[in-house]
Amino acid sequence: MSKKSLPHYAAGIIVKGFGRGSKELGIPTANYPLEVVKQLPNDIETGIYFGWANIDNGDIHKMVMSIGWNPFFENQEKSMETHIMYPYNRDLYGQVLKVCICGYIRPEKNFDSLEALISTINDDIEYANLALERGEFVDMKKSNFFRES
Repeated sequence: MSKKSLPHYAAGIIVKGFGRGSKELGIPTANYPLEVVKQLPNDIETGIYFGWANIDNGDIHKMVMSIGWNPFFENQEKSMETHIMYPYNRDLYGQVLKVCICGYIRPEKNFDSLEALISTINDDIEYANLALERGEFVDMKKSNFFRES
């Protein structure tokens, strides 16, 4: 995985995804439209990433993001699915999601069961939570990108 394109900043309107994050996994995600996914640099490989996110220029929170095909669910289109590590408890469709992708956790992979997938996602969240406490990543939270209209 090339790190030369990180950090990577992306912004776009939250669209309806597959409806699996909250319902099947208990881990809600905010999804970008295909136009945002297609703007990813070529050297950002599929996999799981961590970074910072905000909604409509609000508070900035930790996040984990899946970039790829989600082999367990056999997606036909590449996606960017962001789990914001904050309980919004409301519908976010149509709002602007801004992210700073700071680092890479692991490649995407298939799983033998839904339980194994959920366990691994929870491990990814724990990894991101700790990694984002490091100075180099804390500073990325302060980017003007999150305050610009």
